[in-house]
Amino acid sequence: MHHPFHIDLRNLPEEGKDIAGTEPTSFFGLQPQDAVQAVLPLKYELHLAKDGDDIVVTGRLDATFRLECGRCLQSFDHRLLVEDYVAEIPIESKGTINLTDTIREDTLLALPSYPRCEGGNVRSRKCPAEGKFEPAPETVAAETENAGRGAWDALNQLN
Repeated sequence: MHHPFHIDLRNLPEEGKDIAGTEPTSFFGLQPQDAVQAVLPLKYELHLAKDGDDIVVTGRLDATFRLECGRCLQSFDHRLLVEDYVAEIPIESKGTINLTDTIREDTLLALPSYPRCEGGNVRSRKCPAEGKFEPAPETVAAETENAGRGAWDALNQLN
């Protein structure tokens, strides 16, 4: 069975170990109804080394995802390239450490929180919803002094 991120610490050389390869899109465990979908396999080039009671993982991660635009709700592709990946994982036992969840979570967390079409870097595109929404006002209009009791006054009376 293929488990590239299961590392036997007893056999990890003093100078560390390099691992490279690909993981299928199923590696991310995304469901078909999720707004994020992996469309190309994860490519990785990592160096693993012990540092005291931790294992330090450095290297490169590369994967392409289909994201949903937060403005127009259309899908677009976004290539995630992490050139300077670093993770420090505590060693909890002397046997084997599994880095699978760490790699998966760190990759997904590196995706944009509020994706927009124009942020897609696989094919350039302009969001079809551009200009259709008015920007939110920068400040809220000030309440007049005669406006009556505000919500904060009601909360203060509870004390």
